[in-house]
Amino acid sequence: MSNYKKIKLDEAIGLNYSENLENHKKYMNSGLVDYLSLVDLYRRYVKAKGSSLWDEQGNEYLDFLGGYGSLNIGHNHPKVIEAMDKVKELPNLMQASFNPLAGALAHNLAQITPGELQRSFFCNSGAEAVEAAVKLAKASTCREKIIYCDASFHGKTLGSLSFSGREKYKEAFYPLLNWGCKIPFGSTEILEDSLKDRQVAAFMVEPIQGEGGIIIPPQGYLKKVREICDRYNTLLILDEIQTGMGRTGKMFAFEEEGVVPDILCLAKSLGGGIMPVGAMITTDLIWQKAYGSIDKCLIHTTTFGGNTWAMASCLAALEVIEEEGLAQQAQEKGVYILEKLEGFKNKYDLVKDVRGRGLLIGVELNSAEGTLNKISGGLVKNLSKDFTGALITGELLNRYNIIVAYTLNNPNVIRLEPPLNISYEQIDYMLDSLEKVLTKNKGFLSLASKSSKSLIRGSKHILKSITGK
Repeated sequence: MSNYKKIKLDEAIGLNYSENLENHKKYMNSGLVDYLSLVDLYRRYVKAKGSSLWDEQGNEYLDFLGGYGSLNIGHNHPKVIEAMDKVKELPNLMQASFNPLAGALAHNLAQITPGELQRSFFCNSGAEAVEAAVKLAKASTCREKIIYCDASFHGKTLGSLSFSGREKYKEAFYPLLNWGCKIPFGSTEILEDSLKDRQVAAFMVEPIQGEGGIIIPPQGYLKKVREICDRYNTLLILDEIQTGMGRTGKMFAFEEEGVVPDILCLAKSLGGGIMPVGAMITTDLIWQKAYGSIDKCLIHTTTFGGNTWAMASCLAALEVIEEEGLAQQAQEKGVYILEKLEGFKNKYDLVKDVRGRGLLIGVELNSAEGTLNKISGGLVKNLSKDFTGALITGELLNRYNIIVAYTLNNPNVIRLEPPLNISYEQIDYMLDSLEKVLTKNKGFLSLASKSSKSLIRGSKHILKSITGK
């Protein structure tokens, strides 16, 4: 062991661009390194505060990705950092006792959630919250099936992946759980047909599909879904992992239609951008049916769920969201951005659609697949149909220091998901920069030509690592 050179914490903090890249290339996901290198998306960030990050050269970047919805209150909010300091001497893991911070957070969540939502289960991620919700639904109803929607995204564990909509993330792992049934998002008629046999434990749905491309269902959809689920005694699981905590202009997106789920899944910004936290919240009646007795109380548990540091970050994050009125800020800023972006649709051929609610906004682009294939002589055929969003993403980062990303299940949709307390000045800079990119690359010819050269330089190994073909 003495011959091995280990990297200590202080050394790890000080690793430069190349050293960090080499570690990831050699010891972690080399395909991801290749992928980010295709359009020069990798940076070595050394500082973060609010809506900004800084690289090792001192360049400032605006974060319009926001940790895929995990940074509603921004990077390193001082109130959350202060909370971490307050609990640093408390025991962090207390499995044989009851953590007062976990009890306090469960109490607070019961106060801010509507209806009869009362009991919380804390875990470490959104996927785990989904797993907990599905298990609770089956245990409490003694039914087998789970209905979910196409283009949905609920996580990448084998369980949550079984109820997610894109085949690309599923096909390598078949057979998955076989008691899930996929239906179109937004169709209440097909939902009702799916529930008529009264064998469905729960219908799991996102109020707005995030990774599906920021897809908003028809007006009144959730209200009708609630009625149908009640008619057939099917539980309604709402996945608010990305839409919750003020993101869409209300604390929870389902409040837009005045419905209440039977089971609610939260994560991402619940942890204040500091700690990984997931939560499942349900009614007393449903909980008691599944886990209420002494012999069943340990059926579903997790080691790190409800630990002190995680609970402190959540308690602080909730305070910040309410004290700073971040849901209202998201609503007002979202209207402002969408009004500006609407003008882009008729002005630029690249823009296919603009949609969203609050500060969960998608800009859908027309695909550059044909142009990229032609310029590259067909070399990037398997990749180009999923690459339009990445091209714009690279332009915004490399020319204007703006961080965005595309949605997982529709890579031609660029998401705008900044911290909710982002300034109007920063918003205007992003809008101006995006318009410059669109103006410079009308028709995608120049952008596709430039980007296809980068793709061509990539090896067949890189293409395989991204497409799986």
